[in-house]
Amino acid sequence: MTANRRTDHGALPRPPAPSPHGRTTSPYGPERSVDRGSSPPLRTEPALRTESPFRTGRARAVLRAVAIASCVPYITLKAAWAAGSGVGIPEGSPLLDGGTPLVVGNAATVLMGGAVVVLALLLTRPWGRRVPAWLLVLPMWVASGLLLPIMTAYPLQLAVRLLGGDGGRPAGGGAEPFLEPWVFGVVYGGFILQGLTLGALFTLYAGERWGALWRGRLRDLPESPTAPALRATAVAAAVFAQVPLAAHLLWAAGSTAGLDAGTAAARTSDFHVLEAVNAVFAVCAVTGVLLLAFRRGGRLPSRVPLALAWAGSAQTACWGGWLTLAVLAGAGDATDRTPQATVVIYAVQMLAGALVVTLGAHFFAERSAALASSSVPVRRAVEAPAPHESRVP
Repeated sequence: MTANRRTDHGALPRPPAPSPHGRTTSPYGPERSVDRGSSPPLRTEPALRTESPFRTGRARAVLRAVAIASCVPYITLKAAWAAGSGVGIPEGSPLLDGGTPLVVGNAATVLMGGAVVVLALLLTRPWGRRVPAWLLVLPMWVASGLLLPIMTAYPLQLAVRLLGGDGGRPAGGGAEPFLEPWVFGVVYGGFILQGLTLGALFTLYAGERWGALWRGRLRDLPESPTAPALRATAVAAAVFAQVPLAAHLLWAAGSTAGLDAGTAAARTSDFHVLEAVNAVFAVCAVTGVLLLAFRRGGRLPSRVPLALAWAGSAQTACWGGWLTLAVLAGAGDATDRTPQATVVIYAVQMLAGALVVTLGAHFFAERSAALASSSVPVRRAVEAPAPHESRVP
């Protein structure tokens, strides 16, 4: 029979090939739509994907719940203090006479706690993928800068106390109490949970949305056309960072240079641990930015110096800014008591951190532009018709 006749040495005729428009291109004439009935449509070549699909799961839901719950004690205490309550504040504490600046500070920190809740939702909901990058990265960078010193210093402070450190009691005695001991445990414990959960959620989110930007090793990164300017800026940031680095090392070692009399008298083992941690983050900022600018350590994964630059710049800039605000908006005569040298150190610390994060942002912008330009030929190749799909009139 004619219908069963074989061609091409016994091979049955091949089915018509699908075209990119969902139609079937026939070798016997122009394109014709083919009724496929209930069978699934033939898949065409997929378009180039620039982002992986958003994934939700139980692990992220648990992390989100923990992050939100960890904000409740801090927000509750701050709201109570702003309303005039003295819970957790002992008699004689300077917080009882803080006045308007303290009320404003408490209200601002309540808003910061609310921002953590918003970030936890943004990192775990599908609509979070549509948020502009800067609107997510900037708050996360600030949160990193404020939480990282507590996450690292507080456990070390507890360990030093167990080993015989004086903890929250100055060696000279006689200092006014600041807060009840249980307040630090509740608040700092919440901060550590916030940092861990937000860090885990942001790592998952960033890996899915921007993971291609930090893949590979330092030696594989293309040379930047603005490399000389970037290296000069990196050197400037490293030089500026030497000022707070030297100050924190001196304070950690016991020096009182640049400290006001009240701070010098109230120093404890907690103070020395915190200053040592501050010095470590300054070293991280310098190491990360110089590795990125000069491409040293070629076999090192590029995410390592990026992580060092992120953590170091966030801590130096944000913690320096926070301390500056505490001085300028301090209660009583705090501004008059703080030496000008300390204010200058904090300002230089902010400048060094800002330079480092600026270089990091420039790195990501260049990487994103390079990846976008390299994907254009691939996209055009996918969209172009294959030779066997050419139409026959």
